[in-house]
Amino acid sequence: MLPDSTLALLKQLVKVATPEELIWSKGYIAGFLEGRNTPALPAPVAAPVAVKPVIIYGTETGNAKKVASGLLASFKKKKINARSVDIFGFDPLKLEKEELALFIVSTQGEGEFPLNAQAFYEKLTARQYKLDKLSYAVFGLGDSSYPLFNQAAVLLDEALTKQGAKSILPLVKADVSYRDDVQQWETALEAVFSGLQPNAVVAAPTEPAHSKTAYRGVVSHSIVLNDTGSNKETHHIEITTDEPVDYRPGDALGIYAKNEPAKINAVLKLLGTDANTLIVINGENKTATQWLEEKNILGLSKRSVKGIGALLNTHFADEVSDLEDLLSQTGLPQDFDVSALIALLLPIAPRLYSISSSPEAHNGEVHLTVTLNTFVANGIEKQGLASQYLTAFPKDAPLDFYIHRNNNFRLPDDSRDIIMIGPGTGIAPFRSFLAHRDATGAEGKNWLFFGEQHFVLDFYYQTEIQDWLTSGVLTHLDVAFSRDQQHKIYVQDRIREKAAAFNQWLQDGAVLYICGQKSPMSTDVEKAIIEVIASQRGISHEAAAQVLETLETEGRYLKDVY
Repeated sequence: MLPDSTLALLKQLVKVATPEELIWSKGYIAGFLEGRNTPALPAPVAAPVAVKPVIIYGTETGNAKKVASGLLASFKKKKINARSVDIFGFDPLKLEKEELALFIVSTQGEGEFPLNAQAFYEKLTARQYKLDKLSYAVFGLGDSSYPLFNQAAVLLDEALTKQGAKSILPLVKADVSYRDDVQQWETALEAVFSGLQPNAVVAAPTEPAHSKTAYRGVVSHSIVLNDTGSNKETHHIEITTDEPVDYRPGDALGIYAKNEPAKINAVLKLLGTDANTLIVINGENKTATQWLEEKNILGLSKRSVKGIGALLNTHFADEVSDLEDLLSQTGLPQDFDVSALIALLLPIAPRLYSISSSPEAHNGEVHLTVTLNTFVANGIEKQGLASQYLTAFPKDAPLDFYIHRNNNFRLPDDSRDIIMIGPGTGIAPFRSFLAHRDATGAEGKNWLFFGEQHFVLDFYYQTEIQDWLTSGVLTHLDVAFSRDQQHKIYVQDRIREKAAAFNQWLQDGAVLYICGQKSPMSTDVEKAIIEVIASQRGISHEAAAQVLETLETEGRYLKDVY
């Protein structure tokens, strides 16, 4: 037994200690007792927690799934009987039989749900459910640079409340660096589960301050990497700054593109509005041109199109994407209010581009690898706003930008081997990785998979890559040029060809990276990797998928897909 004073002190220390501190203390006491030749007391076994939460994640690039997997693994270690499911295909009707649901959802583009979560939200808001017995919590993943920060999480939280479900914790709106927020959320959840703090509050920023540092530089160099005759127009762009830019390999550069004057004038003409007409919106007075310079008039979201259609008393097809297209298809009502339409338009969201340089190798410069995005809508060829803005940016003109930290896509320690899969502009961060490892003399081995359409026309950074291969910085190089033969070959085919070596690298501890288009590239590559793991290790497809998921949870499988 302990004296009352000692017992009170111990209780106070336990009350304020974190779980990690308690674990450390247990080990310290055990070691102390062993040092005194006193047998250590057996470690207490965690008692099972009565709650059985279902973790439901909605993800576009995989971050929400990663958070869900990590949370599930942590819960299992603590005897919390949880399960994790993809929101895609999950019927809201099933929530009527659940007692506790934990939602982890990301926000895409202009405040939209990820593709795999859109059907769930539409069903949830289409009818009334009996959710009065459901308790829930929502964790949002977003980027505070965007106007509608974590809007999907906000909408989901509101919809669940309207359905009668009870929130056990405040909505968490996490920014791009979300690891600390996840840990705080998990701690608060466990406190609620155990009944210690029924009204616990998460110490996470619900409206985080914008902490991104703004920079100004000039485009000092811009060249097309493709040769004449290519189907692509991919630019290597170098931005020079007077002040040092704080970034690391794996980070992205963010820009706020501006609408072309010709596009603005075309919209003004259709609106029958003079460029200098003063328009007041929410108490702010600007000219029509000034408003349209900063508003998104290209690639409108479904929400914007629907709102404009209601304002103009018409319905637009889903394919129509630009404001000019909408206005050219219908007349304006007699009492039409231009300010009402402009108010429906969202501010131009930032665009992110993976940085393809390394501060150790390219002092005073930031490099980008940008493909001009071209597409056809309503039979008209169009160009992406940001890619057109950057690829046509005047030389030596000032360019404002910021650095987007990507702590989920970092190089490991210098001795660790890495496998990089980056077709197309997915090569960008891996050029940064290789330049960094070359400049710092890192000892880890490097294996690169690169793909494009044609070897002669589309082998980006060919000379640099061959130099790294010759010098030994690049240990292995496998390329796939899909249209150089009748049967198309992609990077996933090269992975299958090198199955034994690929699997051995993973078993030896290599970190695996994928960068580039999410669909279909990253999906097809992941399928090939699972096939390789299954065949080489003699295990089932499901077990191989679990191996890859474990690698992701351990931080050895990292994706930057879009």
